[in-house]
Amino acid sequence: MSDLPQASRRQLLKFLGCAPMLPLGAFATTSLLAGCGGTSSSAAPSITDFLSVSFTSMPAPSLTNAKEMATTTAGSSMNVLYSDNTTVSYKLSYQPFFITGDMVSNGAGGTVLSGGYVDINNLPIIDRSVAGKTPQFYSDAPDGTSLLALASPTVTGIKGKAVFAVVQFEYTTRDQAGVSQYGRLPSPIAVLTLDQDQTTGKLTLVSYHNVNTSSVHGLWITCGSSLSPWNTHLSSEEYEPDATIAATDSQFKAFSKNLFGDELKANPYHYGHLPEVTVNPDGTGSIKKHYCLGRISHELVQVMPDNRTVLMGDDATNSGLFVFVADREKDLSAGTLYVGKLDIGFSIDPAAPGAAITWINLGHATSAEIEGLASSLKSTDIMDVVTVDPADPTFTKVFTNGNVNWIKIKPGMEKAAAFLETHRYAYYVGGSMGFSKMEGTTVNVKDKIAYSALQNIQDSMIKTGKGWNAASNIALDKALVAGGIMAHTLTGGQKDRGGAAINSEWMPVQIKALLMGEDIAADALGNKANPEKIGNPDNIKFSEAMRTLFIGEDSGSHINNFVWAYNVDTKVLSRLLSMPSGAEATGLHVADNINGWTYIMSNFQHAGDWSSLHAKVQPTLDALVRANYKNRYGAAVGYLTADPVNMKLSKS
Repeated sequence: MSDLPQASRRQLLKFLGCAPMLPLGAFATTSLLAGCGGTSSSAAPSITDFLSVSFTSMPAPSLTNAKEMATTTAGSSMNVLYSDNTTVSYKLSYQPFFITGDMVSNGAGGTVLSGGYVDINNLPIIDRSVAGKTPQFYSDAPDGTSLLALASPTVTGIKGKAVFAVVQFEYTTRDQAGVSQYGRLPSPIAVLTLDQDQTTGKLTLVSYHNVNTSSVHGLWITCGSSLSPWNTHLSSEEYEPDATIAATDSQFKAFSKNLFGDELKANPYHYGHLPEVTVNPDGTGSIKKHYCLGRISHELVQVMPDNRTVLMGDDATNSGLFVFVADREKDLSAGTLYVGKLDIGFSIDPAAPGAAITWINLGHATSAEIEGLASSLKSTDIMDVVTVDPADPTFTKVFTNGNVNWIKIKPGMEKAAAFLETHRYAYYVGGSMGFSKMEGTTVNVKDKIAYSALQNIQDSMIKTGKGWNAASNIALDKALVAGGIMAHTLTGGQKDRGGAAINSEWMPVQIKALLMGEDIAADALGNKANPEKIGNPDNIKFSEAMRTLFIGEDSGSHINNFVWAYNVDTKVLSRLLSMPSGAEATGLHVADNINGWTYIMSNFQHAGDWSSLHAKVQPTLDALVRANYKNRYGAAVGYLTADPVNMKLSKS
């Protein structure tokens, strides 16, 4: 895996699962859904008797019950408080739709391999690493997921109502011979048709359809995702391939070979963008790729309630805070790209006031014109890039992916540099390119606050760390490997640093710490982050109705990764779900209202991804994990539900 960004296990084996779906009941109002981008195929009922939701916290699993450590374990409860001061408590449980590698229905009387890889011609990609065995590759890394309903679905075989989930698969960890396949296969993406029981809210898989990605040159390392306010799935392509070395990079050449049958055919500038999937009434999906939101390490994006302003995660060392403001509502095909500039005062102390943010205009573009540039230009057409000081004042020193480059932009190539070499160009024009692994983003509409997860707070954020630069105004004295979550104050009436008005009421203007993990000396189990606090947060989603920030971990510090619920009013942090040891919690998604029901989704990736962290548990857990998940080649796509299932917030 050449040129892979630094951080914890996620960079080496990054799995994002799409899983738990939780029927919480009918409680979100139509006006609330309009504000936060929720969807419903029917009007949400009144819930005058509903006051709040809280969660109990399950204990972290231990070796006294090794089986719990080797699978998904939900030991928490959801408590619903009503206006008459009564409380109903529901015990949560986890139910998978399938384990990747299962054969599932294609809705037409046949079956399809879940998580299976196909090439540009939609033919299976075969694993030939072991003589005499030729299975189709499939992913053990389900990631970003969106749950949605359509007004007039046409699928058959539904007893209740049709609901759809879009599920993307980030990569596969290894081939049959055990050789890493990270970034070497084109990411599949699928639409699941689900049957929603109208009595219980339970979801059952009916059919599985692969989305044809050939029109967008295939997909590269799809990670986190979000649901747009207009009911489409906003995907991602993270760790954009470095166009300056792609021709000789073994990872990118293998990707090209698997996708096109030719290791030199893939164009690196076609990847690192924002794919958007539209679900069709028949349960299929169509896809387009937006090239004008910057070519960065897209983790996932959050569209604000104006349907135009997009806050983006950027999962890299020397990453930045980026915002795209679309020209038109519900249309990401044209707009203006901005990078944030932090003032002094950045801190990870929640008691500190934080730092002000201003914005640098990187340029305006359409997706079509940038795709045209991507298809016609090479990196050497856009800028000269060297890795040794040329002792030439016409070159500018920049930091990218933890490394020093010296660059010189070719005359007239500023727009191409801004949208195709965004990391280098954003540093060049003065952006604060000093974050390390800015992961998930989400928004609290009522309070007008956005949240960003920093999986690791290290390297380029630490004075003297890898990739650190004083120009970023991020200058911490000590790393916090366990990471944390930052909060951004949002407002309008802003001007960019050139003095031009920014046409958005949802621009981040202040960044401060919200919730931090805690590094510790290894405990008796081996945890290197306090298991009673978040560790390496990755997926985050906010529920307006529940006033709760949900957090999924991608931790190289916790023996088991968890999904948490943090109530922003009560400040209570509750552990909801534990993943199999060595697995990452992925695909977190909250749908406040689907036909009157609420769902929380989160998957996992790479169960049994053992490292030195797991030295004390691996001898006990390895055989159990292998038995549960196809010898560590499979991962679950499922949902968090209740026992009994029929959960409703309203008594009426």
